[in-house]
Amino acid sequence: MKTHDLTMPINNSQVECMEIGDTVYLTGTIFTARDMAHLEIKKLLAKGEKLPSEFAGRAIFHAGPVVRKVDNGWEMIVIGPTTSIRMEPHSQMVGELGVKLIIGKGGMAADSKAAFKKFKQVYLQAAPGCAVQLANGVKKVVSVNWLENGMPEAMWELEVEKFGPLFVTMDAKGNSRYDELKETATSKVKEIYG
Repeated sequence: MKTHDLTMPINNSQVECMEIGDTVYLTGTIFTARDMAHLEIKKLLAKGEKLPSEFAGRAIFHAGPVVRKVDNGWEMIVIGPTTSIRMEPHSQMVGELGVKLIIGKGGMAADSKAAFKKFKQVYLQAAPGCAVQLANGVKKVVSVNWLENGMPEAMWELEVEKFGPLFVTMDAKGNSRYDELKETATSKVKEIYG
């Protein structure tokens, strides 16, 4: 298992080097996006309108941060992962945007696995319960979009440094730690209960 210190944006070859179990730290620009932010992006694309940011080579973090207004800016208080499976219907769109890293908890399903192979992406597990540690890696809140949807559902553009640790749990080759765990658990249940 390797450790990857990545500076955003990243490219396909960097993604393809990552394997299940590797540790990742990020520096550069990342975005938070939950259900509503994905829908806002989808609406803009459907209308042929300009997106608020460039996503190619970057990371989307499925998170609902707590952010405090200070003077003319924002301060990150805590930022932890939310359950990613809710964003499964957007896997093709996110891949087409050029997003290379998806961060969250719990993994994703078959459509995302296919998109990860097609678009050269990986899924990174952020450890639940480490929201303060992750917030320490946020150096600046660059911008916020769709704040009218509420703080957790807004899209926050963040400058991060040594953001992590994050762990590769789905790779660009179709491997998934979640599938492995499910198979192991199913096998154990059959063994115990016959």
